[in-house]
Amino acid sequence: MSTPREIPLGSLRLGGGNPLFLIAGPCVIETETHARKIAEQVMRIAADAGIPCIYKASYDKANRSSVKSFRGPGLKEGLRILGKIKDDLKIPILTDIHEPSHAAPAAEVCDILQIPAFLSRQTDLLGAAGKTGRVINVKKAQFLSPWDMANVAEKIAGTGNTKIILTERGASFGYQNLVVDMRSLPILQKIGYPVVFDVTHSVQLPGGQGHASGGQPEFIEPLAHAGVAYLINRVEGLNMDWRETLGTRRHQSHEEVNSALFCSTKLIQHPLLCFIQRVDHC
Repeated sequence: MSTPREIPLGSLRLGGGNPLFLIAGPCVIETETHARKIAEQVMRIAADAGIPCIYKASYDKANRSSVKSFRGPGLKEGLRILGKIKDDLKIPILTDIHEPSHAAPAAEVCDILQIPAFLSRQTDLLGAAGKTGRVINVKKAQFLSPWDMANVAEKIAGTGNTKIILTERGASFGYQNLVVDMRSLPILQKIGYPVVFDVTHSVQLPGGQGHASGGQPEFIEPLAHAGVAYLINRVEGLNMDWRETLGTRRHQSHEEVNSALFCSTKLIQHPLLCFIQRVDHC
């Protein structure tokens, strides 16, 4: 299988046979203090694991299940917070955009623009993101086959921007359930761009709580093991949402969230630490 193209991101090099990288952070910015604290935690654990890290957080989650759900601080305030974290901690930043008009202002601050799975076929959004010249991470929609992502990538590449990452995040399996077909990873890689496996969103139960999505965090660890076992030499990145606390499904301390699970170097020969956290209802 051919090696996907290399994407420069500051001092980092994504794909092209370079080391596995981690995308991690909260689903949405809750407060500036909360966002910064998690960024510091992610940086520390990634450094201990010896892997490159990209911090992710959203300023507005426009695809919540319920109109009553918290969406975030909004474009202006959210980008201010992300910009400060980037400047102070010297870490690459990823955020997702939901509207074409948000692409340009988000690109002024963030290193990577992410296209949410539900919007991954929206031509205007993909075009606006591509025209910024930033790295574009597209999450494969739950209703798309991995082969369909070639058309998605083509829409972005048509703007002259080939700095594209493709992310697997599970496929719809009946109502309110997702499954991960690991065959998707090599299929996506054949398209020619770096591939990321979004472990935490792959255990989501869309709309499973009626007013919000649910999740099955007990499957994060085995999926992380399976994903990293393939990711080491073939696919480039791992994506994990991070929470300071686990919510009602699991009650563990802050220290257990950071260290309770790890991918054994004896099992997969890679020092990547795997994080337990609540599946953020994205």
